[in-house]
Amino acid sequence: MPTRGSARRPTPPAGEPFVVTEHPSSGAELRLERNGVPCCWDLPEGPPAARGRALPAVPTMGGDGGGLPTWDAGRYAVEQWTDDRVVVVLAGRRLRGRHVLFRSPDGGWSVRALDAPAEGAPLVPMLATAGELPPSAQDHDWGYEFKWDGVRALAVVEAGGLALWARSGTDITVRYPELSLPTALTGHDAVVDGEVVALDARGRPDFGALQGRMHRTGPEVRRMAATTPVTYLVFDLLAWEGESLLALPYAQRRERLEALGVAGERWVPTPWFRGGGAAVLAASRDNGLEGIVAKRLDSPYRPGLRGPDWRKVKNVRTQAVVVGGWRPGQGRRAGGVGSLLVGVHDDAGRLVYAGHVGTGFTAAALAELQPLFTPAHRPPFADALPREVTRDARWVAPELVGEVAFAAWTADGRMRHPSWRGLRDDLAPEDVVEEW
Repeated sequence: MPTRGSARRPTPPAGEPFVVTEHPSSGAELRLERNGVPCCWDLPEGPPAARGRALPAVPTMGGDGGGLPTWDAGRYAVEQWTDDRVVVVLAGRRLRGRHVLFRSPDGGWSVRALDAPAEGAPLVPMLATAGELPPSAQDHDWGYEFKWDGVRALAVVEAGGLALWARSGTDITVRYPELSLPTALTGHDAVVDGEVVALDARGRPDFGALQGRMHRTGPEVRRMAATTPVTYLVFDLLAWEGESLLALPYAQRRERLEALGVAGERWVPTPWFRGGGAAVLAASRDNGLEGIVAKRLDSPYRPGLRGPDWRKVKNVRTQAVVVGGWRPGQGRRAGGVGSLLVGVHDDAGRLVYAGHVGTGFTAAALAELQPLFTPAHRPPFADALPREVTRDARWVAPELVGEVAFAAWTADGRMRHPSWRGLRDDLAPEDVVEEW
């Protein structure tokens, strides 16, 4: 079965095939083609088509699948492949997003969906792997965009209406009424990809300002839209007049997007550059931006895939985290929150401790946090915590997702020098994993 590979998240191969066939006696079989060799698992309870519990997976030698009905097929990218754990991102008709196959201590195998799309969402956005700039000799094969500090959103234009979908599969249309349909899209059907941002006086994304808009759905939304409007930065065209453009190269999709002229009604097409990655990265630093995204000019759009064709090169490291507890403050924070105890999910779906965050909070952020906590009697983290953490900790249900900036990961899986950036509700808690 799985052969030994490099340890953690190697550069994945470019989209090898997978297939799921139906078996009358064993439910289904998952076959991953790896370097021309099939790696197979029987799935007696079927494949995990949505987020949820781990299901049994039994390694087999596998047949050729001949004569058996195909339940799903597509391409996949590898995030990790070891003897005991395989993490892949599937892009099929039914199975999409990150999935993990892992060996339990008793020797049995299981499969679990980590971030499969939510019911009703039109697509799962294509994601980028963290990395370095492409080598200078390959620079001409890549396009470069600035990385925007906001909330990823797909816009679906259909029958004269507009719907905005967050990466989590949540319909967020009601939260941003100022993002009305631009004139260029009126009377057309389209799906575009972009980022909802709040811009400061100098035109730079302000994540703190956006945070005040993320969670609002009540009557105050209209007032906030007038006083703190957001902007939709558009960077990809995925469908036009019922025609899917996912298979087109990135460069062609960008050219077709530009030809539409969708600017207006707080929609702004983002700039992109053919080659010149080092200069674009330098410009992002000079302008105080988060970094850049490098995209292969010939890359198709693979929903849900976090593959090698898109790379995010960050000036500042950020990480989504799940809040699992807090420690009381001292001095000016006495009687309230002093720091947050946060975690991320490992490949087996367990919430593991990633450190405590005590800086970066405004008074308003601290006042907002405490009423949102649901007290719990025990820590939600699966691993053992240091005594200095548990001594005065207050545990909460792992329901809130936030974002932190930090310097690096330590050898024991803790974030070094984390600083709080704010809550975010575009990610479900179970979707929060260590970012690379």
